[in-house]
Amino acid sequence: MSDDTNNRGGQDRSRVAADQEYEVRYFADKHGISVEQAQRLIDEHGNSREKLDEAASRLNA
Repeated sequence: MSDDTNNRGGQDRSRVAADQEYEVRYFADKHGISVEQAQRLIDEHGNSREKLDEAASRLNA
């Protein structure tokens, strides 16, 4: 089932939908990493945007 892009409530903003290519691509672009690196982070840390932001920051450090 596709992500409802019109529903942007708190739950939607706090998670990265790993099965939605555009969300993974956006996350990768936001942090200056490749889509493959972004997917690897999601696989390792889950889909919590807060945890993923921290992991991506450490990756870029």
